[in-house]
Amino acid sequence: MLSEIGIFGDLNKSELSSLESACHPEKHKKRNAIFSEGDPADWLFILVKGKVKITKLSNEGKELILEMISPPDFFGGLAVVKGFPYPANAVAVEDCEILKMPKSAFLKTLEKHPDMTVKMLGNLIERVKASHENMKNIALEKVDSRIAYTLVKIADKHGIKKKEGILLDTKVTKQELADMVGTTVETTIRIMSKFKKSGYIDDTDGKILIKKMDVLKDFTA
Repeated sequence: MLSEIGIFGDLNKSELSSLESACHPEKHKKRNAIFSEGDPADWLFILVKGKVKITKLSNEGKELILEMISPPDFFGGLAVVKGFPYPANAVAVEDCEILKMPKSAFLKTLEKHPDMTVKMLGNLIERVKASHENMKNIALEKVDSRIAYTLVKIADKHGIKKKEGILLDTKVTKQELADMVGTTVETTIRIMSKFKKSGYIDDTDGKILIKKMDVLKDFTA
């Protein structure tokens, strides 16, 4: 499993086996909190199955989704590396299987592999940048632009090229999309319906198909 995650890709079989042996498997039901903002960052989390959302609460108490995690991937890494409490919440969007890697085991591996440290820092920088862009987008852009931006961002990470367009290979509910862009589910439904009627998007088996990526990108320009 760890070998499928980029930052661990250069470790040999013995090192991967040792790290996996140090991990603690957990199962979380849908809507369970995996960790909360302010908790001590004692673990790096590896998502094996399911989907996890990283969230913050606005000043008005509304949940904002900063990132959606799909397997195989890790989360909680920034706090572990920097040594401060988790800066956000991690919540199971659906039933999940997770590996908890002890902070000590992870940091020890980083110390032995400078190239892994570089990969880790690059990954974290991209995640922080994406979160900041998302918050800026929520604050400054119109809702249709925010939704278009979010669809493009999800496609960059989970998009699969099809003859008809780009299929988002992860199910995103209207409520989740609304939380990602900081609006109501009613507004999200209205704008998604407008996008569908205009031929920009479609849906198949509960997943979103982007038919006109260039048009959605124009919304965000």
